[in-house]
Amino acid sequence: MSRGTIQILNPGALTTIQDAGRFGYADMGILQAGAMDTVSMQAANLLLDNAPDEAVLECTLLGPEIRFDVPCAFAIAGADMQPLLDGQKIPMHAMILAKAGSVLKLTAAADGLRTCIAVKGGMDIEPVMGSRSTDMRCGIGGLEGRKMAAGDSIGLRAPETILPDAYKRYLTAREVQRYLGHLRNGSGVKTLRVLWGPQAHLFTEKARGVFAENEYTLSADSDRMGCRFTGTPIPAENGTDIVSDGIVCGAVQITSKGLPIVMTADHQTTGGYAKIAAVITADLPVLAQLKPGEKIRFMPVSVKEAEKAAAGQRRRMKKLARAVN
Repeated sequence: MSRGTIQILNPGALTTIQDAGRFGYADMGILQAGAMDTVSMQAANLLLDNAPDEAVLECTLLGPEIRFDVPCAFAIAGADMQPLLDGQKIPMHAMILAKAGSVLKLTAAADGLRTCIAVKGGMDIEPVMGSRSTDMRCGIGGLEGRKMAAGDSIGLRAPETILPDAYKRYLTAREVQRYLGHLRNGSGVKTLRVLWGPQAHLFTEKARGVFAENEYTLSADSDRMGCRFTGTPIPAENGTDIVSDGIVCGAVQITSKGLPIVMTADHQTTGGYAKIAAVITADLPVLAQLKPGEKIRFMPVSVKEAEKAAAGQRRRMKKLARAVN
C-alpha cells in the first residue's frame, strides 16, 4: 500500500523506472532491461539505506521535474544534472529531505549522460517476473511498461518523514572519485576493457588489431539497446553474418559495415552479427555515461583481469555501504 506519491510534472528527455534487471527469461524473448549504470543506482540507494538494487528513476541527458506529495528522503547519483529543490541548488550524491509539496528539478547533464533518483523505502511498483524494471520493447514492468509522462503518479512504499539533518549522508568529491570512478570528467579517450568473444576467430589477427588499436566515436544513433560507434571499419573476409545465437550485455557485434555495436541493458536476446568481444562487467557503467561524440578505445584483457575488476567493483560498493552508515 502506498504511503504517498511523487508526481511527474515534466518527464525530461527519457525517464524510466529501473532496478538491477530481469533475469531468467531470455528463452522466452524477455529482455534483461535494468539500470544502464548499476554503480550509480547502487550508490543512490546506499545513501538511503535502501537495498542496493532497489528500483530508481533513471534519467537520460535531461532530467525530470518531480513534485513530492509527502515528506520524503531521496538521493541522486550519476551524471551531474545540477538538481534544484524548490529552486535552490542541492548536492549530488547526498541524502536530501523533500517537504510535502517540494519540487525537484533536474536539468541537462553537465557531465556524463545518465542519473539515478532513489527514494527512501522504494517506489510502490508491482514487480513483473521478479523485477520492477521498465522494458519498453515488451511493454512490461515499471509504469505500464513505458517511459514517464507528464501527469504520472508513482506511489511510495515507505518515505522517510523524520530526518534531523537533511545532509545526513553525502559523498565528498574524493569519495565520489573513490567509489564512482566511472564518473570522471574530461574529454579524453575512455577505455573499455573487453574479453574476446565467441566469434573472434572469424576475424584475422590483423582485423583484431584494427579493433584494439583504433579509437571509436559514440554515435548519436545509440540507445538503451545498443551503443553504436563510428571509426575505422574492422575487416571480415567472409562477412559478419552468423546463425543467430545468444546475446549478453556488453557483447560487441560487428555490423556488415565493419563497425562495432555494444549491446546494453535493453539488448535483444539473440543476434546474427559476429561478436568479436564483450565489454567486461566492471566497465559497463563507463559505457552508460558516454555522450554521443565521445571517443573510446577497446582494450583486450584476460578473464582473470576481468574477474579482478568485477571483484574490485563489488568491494568498493561494500566500502561505500559502510562509509555512509
